[in-house]
Amino acid sequence: MHRPRVIIADDDPLVVKFVSSILKKEGCEVLSATDGAEALEVVDKESPDLVILDIGMPEIDGFEVCRLLSDRVQVPIIMLSARGEIADKVRCLNLGADDFITKPFAVDELVARLKSVLRRSRMPEDVQEPTACAKGDINVDFLRRRVTVRGAEIRLTPTEYMLLQELVSNAGKVLSHTLLLGRVWGPEYVEDRQFLHVFISRLRNKLEKDPQNPDYIVTVSGIGYLFKDSP
Repeated sequence: MHRPRVIIADDDPLVVKFVSSILKKEGCEVLSATDGAEALEVVDKESPDLVILDIGMPEIDGFEVCRLLSDRVQVPIIMLSARGEIADKVRCLNLGADDFITKPFAVDELVARLKSVLRRSRMPEDVQEPTACAKGDINVDFLRRRVTVRGAEIRLTPTEYMLLQELVSNAGKVLSHTLLLGRVWGPEYVEDRQFLHVFISRLRNKLEKDPQNPDYIVTVSGIGYLFKDSP
């Protein structure tokens, strides 16, 4: 059985020790970094399954490391911050992070979010019919997790892909905020609409000709989102 390889990047050795002990109890192989530059080096060398990244690191802060990683590799990222501002959370998600945890955090919270992110990043063991779906300019290969838009392959993070898969599989149906959050992120996220709004925006930026006036992923005010069968 594959042991998830996780990197914890934080300049506080106590945080690294605490998080590492939790991860090891969950069966993870743990690597660490004490600053942003080292985090980038370790990711390049070790090809982890997940990165847990503190915002307030010296030299290169977590925001910049997150941006650089999102441009270079498809690795899920959980951001850590001693501040709980919504602006920081939204900024991290917009930079490509998959989740955000405010320090101090409970062991149960970290474990739940760890499992949720790893679940979203795994390839499915089996794929039910249909194995592919075409909607206008967008083609989704469910077997290979491959998405093409107007003939060009688009790179999506695991969470972006799962959200798109849910929308495309239910094209023409209005899906509520709660339903999407529960199916994609898990039951512990159903009240956190900020995640959904940011990831919808990320998908529109990658898929739509005009993200401000989307043809496919349409907002149904006060309810949720609808993926149109055709633009």
